Amino acid sequence: MNNIDNILLKLSKSKFRSSFKLKDKDIEYIKDKGLNVIEKHAYDFIKSRIAPENPPNDGKQTPTKGHPVFISQHACACCCRECLYKWHHIPKNKELNSKEIDYIVRVLMTWIKKEYNNHL
Repeated sequence: MNNIDNILLKLSKSKFRSSFKLKDKDIEYIKDKGLNVIEKHAYDFIKSRIAPENPPNDGKQTPTKGHPVFISQHACACCCRECLYKWHHIPKNKELNSKEIDYIVRVLMTWIKKEYNNHL
C-alpha cells in the first residue's frame, strides 16, 4: 500500500471526511470534461487557493460543492493549510513547492478516480 492509499484509508475512517461523495452531477461533469481537464483544474485551484504562504481566507477558501475538485479537497483534507498540516504534515506559513503541489493533486485525483469508478 503506498502513501496515498494509506492516507485515503485513514481519511475514510473520519466521519466528517467520509461524508463527502461525488454526486451524479459531478460524475456527469467529469464525463463531459474528462479526467485530464479535472486534473488541470485541480492544479489551478491548489496553486491559486492553497499554495500561497498565507492564503486569503484560509480555512474558508474552498467551497463544499460546485466542482469535483472542491469536494475532493474536503474529503482528502486538502482544503486549507490547517488540514494539510494536520493530515499530510505539510507545514503552514510557507509557499508550497512543486513537489507538494504534485502530491496534493495526486491525492485529489486518486480520490476522484475511485469515486468516479464507483459510479460506473
